[in-house]
Formats: sequence, structure tokens, C-alpha cells
Amino acid sequence: MQKITIVGGGLAGSEAALQLAGRGYEVDLIEMRPSVMTEAHKSPYLAELVCSNSLKSTRIENASGLLKKELNMLGCRLLEIAEKSKVPAGHALAVDRELFASNVSRVVQEHKLINLVEEEKRDILISGCCVIATGPLTSQALSKSIQDHFSKDHLFFYDAISISINIETVDTGVMFKASRYGKGEADYFNIPFTKEEYYRLVEFLISAPKTEKHNFESSSFFEACLPVEVAAQRGVETLRYGIMKPKGLIDPLTGVEPYAVIQLRQETRSGEMYGLVGFQSRLTRKAQRELLGVIPGLMNSEILRWASIHRNTYIDSPRLLDERQMSKMKDGLFFAGQITGVEGYVESIAHGLITSRNVIAYLKGEESIIFPKETILGAIQRYLINTEINFQPINANFGLLPRVKGNKRERKSRKAQIAIDSMTAFLRK
Repeated sequence: MQKITIVGGGLAGSEAALQLAGRGYEVDLIEMRPSVMTEAHKSPYLAELVCSNSLKSTRIENASGLLKKELNMLGCRLLEIAEKSKVPAGHALAVDRELFASNVSRVVQEHKLINLVEEEKRDILISGCCVIATGPLTSQALSKSIQDHFSKDHLFFYDAISISINIETVDTGVMFKASRYGKGEADYFNIPFTKEEYYRLVEFLISAPKTEKHNFESSSFFEACLPVEVAAQRGVETLRYGIMKPKGLIDPLTGVEPYAVIQLRQETRSGEMYGLVGFQSRLTRKAQRELLGVIPGLMNSEILRWASIHRNTYIDSPRLLDERQMSKMKDGLFFAGQITGVEGYVESIAHGLITSRNVIAYLKGEESIIFPKETILGAIQRYLINTEINFQPINANFGLLPRVKGNKRERKSRKAQIAIDSMTAFLRK
């Protein structure tokens, strides 16, 4: 069989490598870390999660949960590893980041058909079949080579990482553990805010100093990962109706919903590191330290992971790639993962799997594999292929699926069942 080169050992590249090797193809997996690091990565491992440790909901009434269901039906390798690396997070699948990444690295390195090459690939001049899965932090040299190949500019947006703290240095006495609406285990610490405390926090976020702009930075942020201070600037009540929404969380000390809440989510299996949910930020480190001083219970907390900002890069996929996610300008040159415009951990894994199937179809001279439009996988494929204008990175969401009748809850349940039935029928064929 022909050897396949994959450039990039993130979520998409690792999933694609394991899928292809599992079907008997020899793979060269090229990853520049640890010899060349990015602005956001901290470890030498493959598939490092840099933003949050949560892979989101497991419930099929949620788009991310439905996507996981579809991927499990297809034998997704990284979700198997995630299950073995998970930490408590209610209905969400959250993992110990270091354990997950080290487990992915071990499985890849132990596979006899995968040759891991730890070096920077500076161009796309690769003979044979190749998958570019370098993600949103593609190196400048490789990015320039991709730009030259397409004769088009890349598109950019910027992503921010949340603060993580040592839970043992937190005053949990001012918090309560609960899950929203009492669903699932009480895995989150909830910090209640009075109206006065909330306004003080918003005022601080608006006025606090931000990091200086780098030469790659602009003011364009992806809406699903908005820096908390940018959200605060949009209006004093924005956070209270967004990441600090108290709905469904009853403070046992008062018996009512607080004015606002901040949730802390466990990030490591040992239970030491917790992240402030939704508090990705570009504040200076001094300001981040001061920020914790205006949050009840966090004044003396130890910061284990500072918030930061980094560049995310993606290409104009609907105009540059065909339905296989292969370059329209060069046969055998595929792209996978976030560089194509999918956004999110599970979405990146999914796109690595999707692309691996189409690589095999291409090598065998078979038709493209397009999953049913009723599935999240198929809907994402069609978005990347058919979007006409204003192409933006996309998360899994039910709005991508065909309409059904019923109220909001009924529609989601109905769409989920149709998706599962469609995928089942598709796999039987």
C-alpha cells in the first residue's frame, strides 16, 4: 500500500493517523514539537488540549454529544482514549489533559505502521498522498507555503485560554457544588455573586490592562471563545446572560438563584487543577492576579495555568478544497482539522476521521464519502463544502441539520434520533 504523510500531530492528525494505520496503511506522522513549540502548547505530547479540558456534553440532545455518538459508531480512536483519561464533569466529557495527551502519544508511537517524525515541516512540497493537519497554530514557514500554493490569503481569528487554579488554595466555603437544574452529579464549584459583586467584576474587566498586541494579532475573535473582557465591554449584563448565567443553580444558603455565578470545572484526574469556565482572557498576568482578588473565594488562589491569547489560522475551505477536503489545485493534498474551519476539540477529531476515510476512497479510486445530511458529521462536511459567503469557523450545532417540527426540546430529540437512524442505515450500506 502507498505510504501516507500526515503533517501535524494534533487531534485531527492523530485521529487520521490511527484510522489509516488501523486499515493497513503505513503513515509518516510529522510533528514539529517539542523541537519547535507554539505560542500556546506546553508539553511535547501529541493531541495536547490547549484551551480547556472539556470535550463538552455527552447527551445526544446536545450537538456535541450527538457528534460523539456518531463518532463512536465509526470507531473513533481518540474518543476511546478520552474515556480512559476522563475526570468528573457531570454530563460533559472532560479529561486530564496531560494524561490524555500522553496516552495518545503512547498509542501512536506503539503502532507498528506509524512512523513519528519529530521535526518542523516548512513546506507542502511532499510527493504522494499527504494530509495537512497543522491546526490553528500552523508555523509561519508552512503557512507561507500553503498561502503560496493557493495564491490566496489565509483567514485569521484569535483564541484565548482560560485561567486554571489550584483548588486547594481556594476558599470553597463561599461556594456550592451543583449541576445546573440538578441534572447529573454536582461536579462544578459555583461561586455566587451579589449584584454589587458582579458590577465590581465587570468594571474591573473593562478597565484592567490587556496584553500588548503582537504583530500577528487583530481584533477578530471567534464568538464561541470570546475573551471575558471583550464580552464585558459589550454591555454590563452580557456576562450575566452568558458565561455567568445563574439560571438553574440554587444557592443552598439562600434558597434562590444568585445574581450571577462563576463555575469552576475539574481539569485533572488528581482533582487539583480547576478552570474558570468561560474565563478565557488576554489580560496581563498582573491583571489576572488582581482579577482573582475580586472573585469571592479566589483571592489567595494559586494560578496553575495563565490565560493567554494565540493566533488561530484557517483556510477558505469552500473555495480552496473539494468535497474530499483535497486541494482543488493538487491531487492527493488533503487538509484536516481546525485549519479547514472546524472549531472545537471533538469537531477536529471528527474531521480527522472524515478526511482519513476520504483519503482511502481516493487511493482506491472510489467515490467521496459524504455522510448523511441528517447527521452532524454530514452537516459539517456540507458546511465546509457549500458555504457561499462569510465563511467562519463552525462548531457542531443543531442549526446545521434539516428542520423538524415540534418545540425546542422535541426538535433536538427528534433530530438526534433521525441522525442516529441515518448513520445506522449509512453504515449498513
